Amino acid sequence: MTKEAELRTERVRAAFEQIPVAALATMTNAAIMVAVLVADGQGDGAYVWLGAAVLVAAARLAAWWAYRRAGPAIAQHRRWSAASICGALATGLLWGGGSLLLFPQAEIHQLFWAFVIAGMCAGAAALHYAHLPSALAFIIPAGGLLAIRFALEGSGRRFAAAAMIGVFLVVLVVTVRRSSRYFGETLRLRLDLAERTHELDVSNAKLRMEMAERRATEASLRHAQKMEAVGQLAGGIAHDFNNVLQAVSGGIGLIRRRAGDRAAVERLAGMVEEAARRGASVTRRLLAFSRREELRPAALDAAELLGGLREVLSATLGPRIRVEVDAEPGLPSVLADRGQLETVLVNLATNARDAMPDGGTLTLSARMQQGESEGGPDCLKEAGPYVHLVIADTGQGMSADTLARASEPFFTTKSQGQGTGLGLAMAQSFAKGSGGALAIASEPGRGTTVSLWLPVTDREPSHHPSPPLANWMPPTAGPGRRPRVLLVDDEPVVREILAAQLGEAGYEVAESGDGAAALDLLDRGAPFDILVTDLAMPGMDGVALIRAAQGRRPGLPAILITGYAGDAAALAVGAAVGGTFALLRKPVTAQQLADQVAASLATAPAARLE
Repeated sequence: MTKEAELRTERVRAAFEQIPVAALATMTNAAIMVAVLVADGQGDGAYVWLGAAVLVAAARLAAWWAYRRAGPAIAQHRRWSAASICGALATGLLWGGGSLLLFPQAEIHQLFWAFVIAGMCAGAAALHYAHLPSALAFIIPAGGLLAIRFALEGSGRRFAAAAMIGVFLVVLVVTVRRSSRYFGETLRLRLDLAERTHELDVSNAKLRMEMAERRATEASLRHAQKMEAVGQLAGGIAHDFNNVLQAVSGGIGLIRRRAGDRAAVERLAGMVEEAARRGASVTRRLLAFSRREELRPAALDAAELLGGLREVLSATLGPRIRVEVDAEPGLPSVLADRGQLETVLVNLATNARDAMPDGGTLTLSARMQQGESEGGPDCLKEAGPYVHLVIADTGQGMSADTLARASEPFFTTKSQGQGTGLGLAMAQSFAKGSGGALAIASEPGRGTTVSLWLPVTDREPSHHPSPPLANWMPPTAGPGRRPRVLLVDDEPVVREILAAQLGEAGYEVAESGDGAAALDLLDRGAPFDILVTDLAMPGMDGVALIRAAQGRRPGLPAILITGYAGDAAALAVGAAVGGTFALLRKPVTAQQLADQVAASLATAPAARLE
């Protein structure tokens, strides 16, 4: 479909839209003129002319109706244009022929006839200006034949009237041509706008499709990266835990075969214990990396903390590593978890020592910084203020490729068994979780600098040393008996080991495999001084068991042992139970368990028994 064809089709459509009005005007004015002609004494001819007018109007209405029903195609616009022109021409000839054949005798009737035809011509110009041929097909025969009829009268006034009608027709033709041109220009602009709008819609649809494809591609990429990260994590976990399991299972097998060799058993038991500690270290670092281990921020004196670490690190890193501390005087307190911060700094110091096999200098420094305004990283949540901790070494440094992967979990350049690859990942997670940031700068042969930003707080640092529990002895529960522990765990092996550890610590232990059985023991009146239970058990979990047990025995102390990291479990128990409880995280040593039981019994109400 060409634009010119669209223009012609729109012009024809505009002409046909006005046919009903034109037909109505024709019949109405014809009826009026018949009344005038009858009054002028031309009744017979007038009625014949009125019949012709009705037929012409009916024919035009029939063409209009056919046009509407046909829904003409673009290729038929010439046919419908001819139909419109023929209808207008027939109507113009009807009025022009009436002027020649039925011209009134009375001058007043002549003037009225001229007035009606002039009005019909003006109406045709207004109705059919969009389709110029239809307008001219009516105006020229209707007005031209009227002017000829006036001229044929032969008088001076009639010639003047004919001339005036001619001038009127010329002006009307010029006007209708101009209006038709303006209509064409407007229509062309409208079609151009429609075409541009269509192109814009197509472009928008294409853009939306491309955006959807891009989002799908990004989602696929994120999924692939996530699967890669999960695979890397799973591979690292499997690798480290397979090593742990290999050491444990191999050590236990050797202990069983060398049961009579006490020295060998002690040595192998130490190896198994070391493997278990390594497994616990992997889980702690992994959970810290994933931020499952909630931080407990407190106000800390950074200078004091670095000074204390200097003494520890100087004794543990070896004589070839010189540890220096450079803390800016008057530093404000920082808001961070002390235990996690110390772990991060010790891990970074250990990495620095490993990077200086021939010795070197490890520098721990601290100074104030106003976030991004003084060169802080873009990832800082706010502009400041922060305390900027720097751990710098004079070691081997890292290549650009190694530096780019340094914070990836389980990525390590250390030899087999020397590192988990979680230290820097955990440090970065700790920094973000504390509202700060971590950055690493390194070059081969020029050492490594790790920067840690921690937010400043107005609170004063607190000092609450924990009392040593290692030498506590289990208190006696009463004359003639040892303290009784109700131990609940659904894993028989774990339950048996925990019971043996508590028994060796001097406690009398009653075991139960689930919460319902434990409550049954309490309901039967068995005397217990403390409840030790696992958290995740089928049926009734540890939280529900503590709540039910303390409902039966108000003041009964409880210890919840869980393999899940973080304070969320402790908070859940505190909100659900509201009584005395403590939380231990697996793996727990015999000494830790005995110490916690002793501490809980020492602080429990005296009325807990029975």
